[in-house]
Amino acid sequence: MSDFVAVAKVSDVPPGQARYFELAGFPIAICHVKNEGFFAIDDVCTHDGGPLDQGELEGDEIECPRHGARFSVRSGAVLTLPAILPIHTYAVRVEDDVIYVNPTPHQLVRR
Repeated sequence: MSDFVAVAKVSDVPPGQARYFELAGFPIAICHVKNEGFFAIDDVCTHDGGPLDQGELEGDEIECPRHGARFSVRSGAVLTLPAILPIHTYAVRVEDDVIYVNPTPHQLVRR
């Protein structure tokens, strides 16, 4: 667990929602995909810098509230324009009602 940082409690992120947190000084969104668990992503749309935590989370896809770009919260892949660059994702662990995130981003994935 040494590479992981405690970021939130499970109760801080309701199912079907995304919430803003900071990880090592950078904005991330913790996304709670119903019946599947928690995923962590950069909280910045690669199209125009919009806050993804304020967008709609549908299944494992999040939509930027500014222009509608959609991303996979699992892989970071771009699913719809206008974004063309993927977002970073981060490994997540849950232990004793605490959400831990590894601050090293996963490799960026292109669809």
